Amino acid sequence: MYSFLDRLSLILVIVGALNWGLISLFQFDLVASIFGGQGAVLSRIVYGLVGLAGLYSITLLFREREKVEQ
Repeated sequence: MYSFLDRLSLILVIVGALNWGLISLFQFDLVASIFGGQGAVLSRIVYGLVGLAGLYSITLLFREREKVEQ
């Protein structure tokens, strides 16, 4: 089972991935447009949280999983 922190980090990683997809395809930074530009404090906080979530999500790769009986 995933904890709240696991789910939150995956959501933030997905937000970051979608934002990078928008940047690469349309040169549109959704986070910056919502929070007032790339240099705005709120944007930088969101970028930082996405980065921390990415680092935390690395731990998901190395965790033991519960076996599911079929």
